[in-house]
Amino acid sequence: MMSKGRAPFLRPLVARTLRFLKQAEYWLTAQAAMAALWLLRLLPPDRALDFADRVARRIGPWFGRHRVALDNLRNAYPEKSEEEIQAIASDMWGNMARLAGEYVFLDQLFDFEPNSDKTGRVEVIGEEIFVRVRASDRPHIFFTAHTGNFELLPVAAASYELPVTALFRAPNNPYIAKYIFSTRADAMGELIASRAGAAFGLARILERGGNIGVLVDQKFQKGVPTTFFGLPCNTSPLVAKLARQYECDVYPARSVRLPGNRYRLEIFDKLELPRTERGTLDVQATSQLLNDTVEGWVREHPGQWMWFHKRWKTS
Repeated sequence: MMSKGRAPFLRPLVARTLRFLKQAEYWLTAQAAMAALWLLRLLPPDRALDFADRVARRIGPWFGRHRVALDNLRNAYPEKSEEEIQAIASDMWGNMARLAGEYVFLDQLFDFEPNSDKTGRVEVIGEEIFVRVRASDRPHIFFTAHTGNFELLPVAAASYELPVTALFRAPNNPYIAKYIFSTRADAMGELIASRAGAAFGLARILERGGNIGVLVDQKFQKGVPTTFFGLPCNTSPLVAKLARQYECDVYPARSVRLPGNRYRLEIFDKLELPRTERGTLDVQATSQLLNDTVEGWVREHPGQWMWFHKRWKTS
């Protein structure tokens, strides 16, 4: 049995060892991911993405996150059969694999040209909103969700010479996060990592009359109480609070994955945000409105959303 006198001296050693093992795990995982992406580069884009989809559908159920996805789906769709639930989960893994593979081929896949009649892989609906926002000297907020290839939205904005600073949540793995950040920054412009102080960074952008893009469908531990698919959850009040402070318009935007490795990006007109009796923007009601908007998107294409995220307060 360890003596009480030795325990304080061993604790730092144990902590350092655990940190080393975690970093080693991150490094090995990143090397495996980079090797997989390197192999995908050897194939033409369509074959690579289709291959990644098939593999992910097979190995996705091996991971613990698959059980989270199934539980979420059963709670969100109590009326669906187990066969339907499993099919949506399989589609989700295919969508996630395609998203990862699309980082490799981003420059080849995004072939959209504004004001062009050429039909390509990417179509944009609501491009007049990009043009209108670009001509304005007021701040604006675009919000989206983890649906389809959501990474293409800031790329589309950049093609219209519309600068949008995107808030993103980096993966826990620092090696993968570094790769994703460098890949995103090359094509999407300015990025702000979702961490302490990020709200101040976004506020400075809006103060200058700039535009920001935010993903709004993740759990936020200290968020406002809302519902999603009729289930209780906490939602970040960030978009609502920034819109209230800077009186800026809020635009929904989403990505839809189409057959044949094609994509449709939809930018919707600004939302009419709910107000309190005093006329100020209602933060909780606005946060609920964002959830309702995203829920409609997910219900339309359930296999294109990240069901393995722990979004709800469920056991």
